[in-house]
Amino acid sequence: QVQLVESGGGLVQAGGSLRLSCAASGRTFSGYAMGWFRQAPGKEREFVAAITSGGINTYYVDSVKGRFTISRDNAKNTVYLQMNSLKPEDTAVYHCVAASTTRAVRDGNGGYWGQGTQVTVSS
Repeated sequence: QVQLVESGGGLVQAGGSLRLSCAASGRTFSGYAMGWFRQAPGKEREFVAAITSGGINTYYVDSVKGRFTISRDNAKNTVYLQMNSLKPEDTAVYHCVAASTTRAVRDGNGGYWGQGTQVTVSS
């Protein structure tokens, strides 16, 4: 069992930045691929970013490439999402995900999910 708790969301103006954190507890964090999903009101859940267990490889949805950066600190059992140049369309609840592979993370299959943190970008 893995417990995930997100933090760092909030209200920011367009063009601003936020850094989300996801603290993990339970089973060995370093053995899991990690990622972020988001869900805006009335829209389907969307994959945002993923990172391999060792932090070597990262993956992003096209709409955030060049603006968002996913990283992890296995010593602190934490994964981060640095979000720069935020746009109103980035407004959503952001969820942290842990799964056995980045493919599983990206497909939203199985694994563990956090409760989410709200990000609101005003225009």
